[in-house]
Amino acid sequence: MKLFIRELCKDGRPGLSRSLHELLTAHRLTPAQRRIASYLTDHAAEAAALTSAELAEYAQVSQPSVTRFVALLGFDGYAGFRRYLREAAAEPEPECGGNKFQDAIDADLRNLTALRAQLTDDTRLRSIAASLMDSVPLVVTGYRVSAAQAASFAYLATKIHPDVRLLTDSGSVFGDALRHAHRRGARTLVLVALPRYPRESAAALEQARALGLRTLLITDRSVSALTPLADDVLNAGVASEFVFDSHAAVASLTVALVEAMADAAGALARQRLEGFEDYAAEQDLFLPE
Repeated sequence: MKLFIRELCKDGRPGLSRSLHELLTAHRLTPAQRRIASYLTDHAAEAAALTSAELAEYAQVSQPSVTRFVALLGFDGYAGFRRYLREAAAEPEPECGGNKFQDAIDADLRNLTALRAQLTDDTRLRSIAASLMDSVPLVVTGYRVSAAQAASFAYLATKIHPDVRLLTDSGSVFGDALRHAHRRGARTLVLVALPRYPRESAAALEQARALGLRTLLITDRSVSALTPLADDVLNAGVASEFVFDSHAAVASLTVALVEAMADAAGALARQRLEGFEDYAAEQDLFLPE
């Protein structure tokens, strides 16, 4: 999912021209580059008169970040980019959309709608879920921004699976823990990898494959540098409207996967859930609603 930038509104609210919007959506931007794009969204006309140093100051990034941003968009230098901004500012004004926060929610909704359509046939999801229940222990990992989604999935899966192991280290420490889990009977590794993909993710998949474990990659797209390394891939779109991505659809996908795991476990899942509720009541874990 690429960055979606608001266009210039007919009501006079600043934004980007259609051509610059299309130029930016053709590239995946780093967080620093998104800050530049965000500034352009609100100050498109003024930006055409700024030097690269001034644009860097207003966007609160370094001047090299502006240079890399301009090069990414295909311009030989900043002077050419500024001429392009002047020409874009003269284009006809498109219809007005929402503000940038509403646009970001719209992007999440598009990703959720695509995921809903993808799950019309839930046969594959259920098959993968059943295989996860058969792996005892079940190993889960994810690095950098993906670590939060991996931890959330592992936390929920623990409620219905007898032995979920969340591995948070990488390198040789990860390899040690993975080999130990394999000796204890692990058959599957679940790896969450969202942009930008850490190199540790590829290493984890390769180590799992070397041990003979089956791998499930939960990611943002069906084809990437990581997908050839995984046996199964489940994907949901990532929204890139803000400086940092929104993983709303990925979170829905992981919860759907846990639900399918519970269906596959049947009575065992119900027993584990009821056991946890008894324990939670006994220990008074939660505040009253």
